[in-house]
Amino acid sequence: MFSKVLIANRGEIAVRVIQTLRAMGIASVAVYSDADAGARHVREADEAVRIGPPPAAESYLNIGAIIEAALSVGAQAVHPGYGFLAENAAFASACAAAGLVFVGPPAPAIEAMGDKIAAKARVAEAGVPVVPVLVRGTIPLMPRGSWRVRSGVVDVQLLEPVPTAGLTYEDRDQVSDVVHAHMVDALAVQSPSASPVTRAAAAR
Repeated sequence: MFSKVLIANRGEIAVRVIQTLRAMGIASVAVYSDADAGARHVREADEAVRIGPPPAAESYLNIGAIIEAALSVGAQAVHPGYGFLAENAAFASACAAAGLVFVGPPAPAIEAMGDKIAAKARVAEAGVPVVPVLVRGTIPLMPRGSWRVRSGVVDVQLLEPVPTAGLTYEDRDQVSDVVHAHMVDALAVQSPSASPVTRAAAAR
C-alpha cells in the first residue's frame, strides 16, 4: 500500500481521487498551475506543488515538472486521472524510470491500444469480432448478411465477405450501391416473404 500519491490532474477529477485516497488512509499531493493556485483540489489535498504557468503545455502536460513534483514530496505513485497525460505512454514510462508507480495501464498497453486503427487490428488478430472500418484510406471487406425482418426492421448476422476491398474512401457512393445491392439480394433470398415495401426500405 502506498503512503502518498500525487494526482497529475486538476478540478473535480483530482478532488475525487483525493477523497478516495483520504478514505483509504493515503496522503494526497495536488499539482497546480498559477491559474489554479486557489482551486478546490489544491485546498483539499494534504500537500500541493506548483508545476508551472497557466498554459497546460507548460504545467499539466509537462512530464518533467510532474515527475519532479512527485519526487520532491516523496510520493510513491502518480495517479493521472483522465485526460491530460492519462493515456500518454511516455508519461507512464517516465514514471517507471523515476521509480514511481503509474496508476494505470503499463506503457506498452497504452501504446498498443492508443491508436484505434492499430488497436482494432490487434484485437482482430486475437480473434475478437470487430466491425469493418476504413483502414488507412481503403475499405476492407464489407459483411454480407443473413437477413430477417422483425417488425419492419431488417436485422443482420455477419456471414461472409462482400468483395468491396479495392474501393477507396472517395468511392463511398459506389460502396453504398454495392452494399445495398447485396442487402436486397440477401433479403430476397433468405426472407422471400418480405414485402416489396420492406425490401425497398432496406435498399435505402
